[in-house]
Amino acid sequence: MSIPKKDAVFDLALRPTEWADYIGQESVKSNLKILIEAAKGRNEPIDHILLYGPAGLGKTTLANLIAKKSGSQIRITSGPAIEKVGDLASILTGLAEGDILFIDEVHRLNKLVEEILYPAMENSVLDIIIGKGPSAKTIQLQLPRFTIIAATTKIGSISSPLRSRFGATYRLDFYTKEEIEKILERSAALLDVLAEKEALELISKVSRSTPRIANRILKRVRDYSQVNGSGMITKKLAKEALELMEIDEIGLERADIKLLETIIEKYSGGPVGLKTLAASTFEEEETIEDVHEPYLLQIGFLARTPQGRTATKKAYEHLGINFSEKTLTTKS
Repeated sequence: MSIPKKDAVFDLALRPTEWADYIGQESVKSNLKILIEAAKGRNEPIDHILLYGPAGLGKTTLANLIAKKSGSQIRITSGPAIEKVGDLASILTGLAEGDILFIDEVHRLNKLVEEILYPAMENSVLDIIIGKGPSAKTIQLQLPRFTIIAATTKIGSISSPLRSRFGATYRLDFYTKEEIEKILERSAALLDVLAEKEALELISKVSRSTPRIANRILKRVRDYSQVNGSGMITKKLAKEALELMEIDEIGLERADIKLLETIIEKYSGGPVGLKTLAASTFEEEETIEDVHEPYLLQIGFLARTPQGRTATKKAYEHLGINFSEKTLTTKS
């Protein structure tokens, strides 16, 4: 068997350069194809695009594919990286006609920076204020026509003025089991590793319907198979690797189980507030909201109420904890 490629090379190879290689999100792809072809027909940059959805679903990958298919250069940054107005001005003035600026975590943009972005998105102009007080002057710089593609996991945290300036908004959904299996097959081929179909099916089941997680687990199972087997990923080796990583049969990790157990055992199943839950589990509030909750909500193990988080009957059953009538009465 050939030597596996380094993970960095593998991660770059994962980014599809053709629509057919980007598995899933069929509705989004269909709309984007029309958007790109129409803009090409008018010889214009594509409209500003907002992509939103849980982490790991391929927003950055999709932005790179859009740039490739529209024949544009792409510059990548993030909301937290643009700290000052000067940072944004430097980026925008460095763009060429038709370029794409990809802003990840756009919901974390500084509000002052965001306000400078409005005229740039609408009219391709940059308003710069020179001086302070009564002697301050505003200079307007003309920018080349460009496109902003923004990505966020929290669309509700984006202000209405900014959200309204995107001409196209698309939500990326969780992937089906079959789509994840196709992604794993492609990834295994890029890794130059043989894998049993049953092994890939097992990894797919624990991937939380998320390509990034599926590929991360695949790489670690590959490592385990290389050290403890012939290098081929079998179902038996995959199961052993998952047990070693403390990932159960539906993809819950130790931290997820601890979160549910805390709600059930310390707070009688909830409701419990986010701050209290974070303090009890020694996790950051953002980690609970962005990493653990999306999947627990998706599979119906967790419910969010105005009073706080509540563990559902399905969570009790999965953990083997008795869901008594008394608990049901307390929760309702």
